[in-house]
Amino acid sequence: MRPSLDLIVVGAGIQGAGVAEAAAAAGHSVLVLEQAAAPAAATSSRSSKLIHGGLRYLEHGDFALVRRCLAARRRLLRLAPHRVRLLPFFLPVYDDSPRGPLVLRLGLLLYDVLAMGGAPRHRRLPRAAHAECLPLRQDGLLAVFRYYDAATDDAALTRSVLESAQRLGARALFEARFEGAEWGDAGVKVHWREAGGARRTLDAAALVLATGPWIERSLAGLRPPLAAPPLEYVQGSHIVLCGELGERAYYLQAPDGRGVFVAPWRGRLLVGTTERPYAGDPAAVRPGADEIEELLGVFNHHFPGFYGGRAAGASDVLEAFAGLRVLPAGRGATAARSRRPLLWTDPNPVPRVLAVCGGKLTLYHETAEAALQRLGRALPARPRRADLDRLPLP
Repeated sequence: MRPSLDLIVVGAGIQGAGVAEAAAAAGHSVLVLEQAAAPAAATSSRSSKLIHGGLRYLEHGDFALVRRCLAARRRLLRLAPHRVRLLPFFLPVYDDSPRGPLVLRLGLLLYDVLAMGGAPRHRRLPRAAHAECLPLRQDGLLAVFRYYDAATDDAALTRSVLESAQRLGARALFEARFEGAEWGDAGVKVHWREAGGARRTLDAAALVLATGPWIERSLAGLRPPLAAPPLEYVQGSHIVLCGELGERAYYLQAPDGRGVFVAPWRGRLLVGTTERPYAGDPAAVRPGADEIEELLGVFNHHFPGFYGGRAAGASDVLEAFAGLRVLPAGRGATAARSRRPLLWTDPNPVPRVLAVCGGKLTLYHETAEAALQRLGRALPARPRRADLDRLPLP
């Protein structure tokens, strides 16, 4: 018996939406199941809202990842200028900063080379121009670099990718809770429950689980079972402050060496992000009071006069939210852990089930292509509907 669908994708975050779009463009029949009432209901709406190359990944020697991210940035600026915009970033260096001007200058030079165009090259501002960066703290200021990266509304970008998939023929069901699947040589039988409680089942040639921090829960519903590699969940928290800094962003060096972004967001300031291990229900992730204090501390250290001479406090925080990154488990700081996407399949010669998690918002298109390539033998040949490298996002 032939399957009813070529592909079922569970999860309508950026990775699931990207896989659905790529599969629909390749001519496949696609159904997306999402447990929430709308796409981008979790991590894909709780990021730093940046489409960037990952300047800090250069420090860990992951030049290939940075190059690919910068290529993806160029592509999104071309195909989605209404969703992704270039933004000047100011990187101040103080006498107590973890990295000095020479190290950062070398890193930014390499960033420019890997970018291969698509944005103005970085420059070190003359000392006379430091005052342009007010209300940035001036005492102990050794240098200020300006470079360019891109910003987005992550949830709106995800919605656009899913809408593109739907225009190419994919269907999406919301408030559809995945309950499990049986997979074998002939395909996959997928079960889900609708909002009203009715249980539904469909046969597909292949199944993609793109459920982010719910991935282990999703895998538990498979028969035969499919184990995940060792994973670690890392909470990244952000705060939104009242006030504006114009159309510019700042990359600040926290005392522990992490980068903290301050960027414009809907007429306010977005400050993030933290990194700490998380265990528990993914739906219950919330910023801790200590994380909020940590972000306020970095902001106040660099912008001591932003609120007329007083420090930013809890009353200035308009919103706080947290998302979960899925990283390969390992030792050492999570900041040094790879941000490459994690993809694995069932062990059959012709895999029918693929799980995908982690990765970067910026690289969703590349991740989707890799997922389809891994499932290539399971999916029937179809006439291609579109070339996504030339298709503007709606």
